[in-house]
Amino acid sequence: MDFRLTEEQRELQEAARRFAQEQLRPLAKHLDLTGEACPREWIAKYADMGFLGINIPTAYGGMGLGNLEALIVLEELAKISSAVAFPVFESCVGPVRAIEHFGTKELRDRVVPAVCRGDMIVAIAMSEPEAGSALTDLTSKVTERDGKLYLNGTKRWCSGGGHADGYVVYVRMSEEAGAKGIGAVFVEKGMKGLTFGANEQLMGFRGIPSSDIYFDDVEIPRENVIVGAGGFKKMMEAFDLERCGNATMSLAQASGALEEVTDYVQERKQFGRAIVEFQAVQIKLAEMKMKVEAARLLIHRAASNAQDGMPSLLESSVAKCFANEISREVTGAAVQLMGGYGYSHEYGMERRLRDSWGWGIAGGAVDIQKINIASAMVGRRFDQRRS
Repeated sequence: MDFRLTEEQRELQEAARRFAQEQLRPLAKHLDLTGEACPREWIAKYADMGFLGINIPTAYGGMGLGNLEALIVLEELAKISSAVAFPVFESCVGPVRAIEHFGTKELRDRVVPAVCRGDMIVAIAMSEPEAGSALTDLTSKVTERDGKLYLNGTKRWCSGGGHADGYVVYVRMSEEAGAKGIGAVFVEKGMKGLTFGANEQLMGFRGIPSSDIYFDDVEIPRENVIVGAGGFKKMMEAFDLERCGNATMSLAQASGALEEVTDYVQERKQFGRAIVEFQAVQIKLAEMKMKVEAARLLIHRAASNAQDGMPSLLESSVAKCFANEISREVTGAAVQLMGGYGYSHEYGMERRLRDSWGWGIAGGAVDIQKINIASAMVGRRFDQRRS
């Protein structure tokens, strides 16, 4: 068991860090102020560097590396902001991997290389007005009429809604209750019957557009069916990797905050000396460091144990839950240590705090992860519907 990064991994990490630190700060500030999505010209830059296909096979235009390498790059970009890292999140640990693993050959060949080139953005659509944590209560449905497939329903909280070029949509595909009736399809922007609601105004995640999606008899080509009825388990296996991505985006808010506040306390003077000289500050820094290191180890364990496949439910849920919780604690402590500067929009620390709360809601709330952990521990799923 070796916890050290390889030389190649360190080189990749340094390249991502240098690119993020030197080029992405002005973009991050602009996206947070305006709420605009990451511009296409920047996505093209990510593609040129290989960041949109780090763990995607070379046959599809990716770099052919592992999940751990993807998470290493993702953390460095997300240390700057969630918004600038989001295209990498969606391409390397999000819905694109579900298409790569489970989609038809025609769909894989059409979508995955386009994402790696920066020509296509793919988002995921899961939640509905009455199905968030209770995901198997989905009512959006694909039905067959005259030999054709049609999708009807509504999705909520779609990150990338209205901005992405395609959507991996979790839907009901048969009359069977619960998970047995659920599958997933790929819906492309511009399809007849596909419309979007207004952009959500959220506490954080500015620069990551979110909206409702409406499907009114959207015709779904057969090759756009990713998994049919009963494929819910497969899709959730892919989602275990997305949990590790969510955990990394969350971790990055904490690790970025820790780096910035460590510099701040060595420069900021009170009572004639740098505030790092005070024991209370030293203890707080040490506590923040322990939490960040522990979260990173849990995430890297989940990714490493999965090799190039999908992480386990237990390890990905532990990593996400812990990272979500410590991210809120560490960014909150950083705001406090910086005082008025931490609370000021100008310095960006408050943005980290806002985004940290979002990552503990997105992709399965913290308490849902704890239920997943308990289920894995005892070897069975719990029926939350029974009193």
